[in-house]
Amino acid sequence: MRLYSLSVLYKGDPKVHLLKAAYDVSTFNFFQRSSVQEFMTFTSQLIVERSELGSRASVKEQEYLCHVYVRSDGLAGVVIADNEYPQRVCFTLLDKVLDEFSRQVSRIDWPSGSPATISYTALEGYLSKYQVWPLQT
Repeated sequence: MRLYSLSVLYKGDPKVHLLKAAYDVSTFNFFQRSSVQEFMTFTSQLIVERSELGSRASVKEQEYLCHVYVRSDGLAGVVIADNEYPQRVCFTLLDKVLDEFSRQVSRIDWPSGSPATISYTALEGYLSKYQVWPLQT
């Protein structure tokens, strides 16, 4: 059971953009890593774009399961995991990350933010903490 990506996005008008993301591509061949990361970013944006505000969904894409939560305020989170990772845990993680992100990053910054301008550093920690299921305390 493995998590590959954890992203925070903003579903604005007219398009979705990435605010912050963390990736674990260590299980992929060195030469594949950048294209795998691009695929995960693109897929996350596409899924958020096609999701309604206030919705949760799990979408199968190739051998991955993408879990998306788009809040009614436009803030969205996507977890990309393997098929065995528990769906309930993914949505719990998304709830936690989006709540914390919205407390730490001003809503004014969401429409114009980018990974370079948003200062939120917790994603890498969450990705590694939730990497192994069941969680080790």
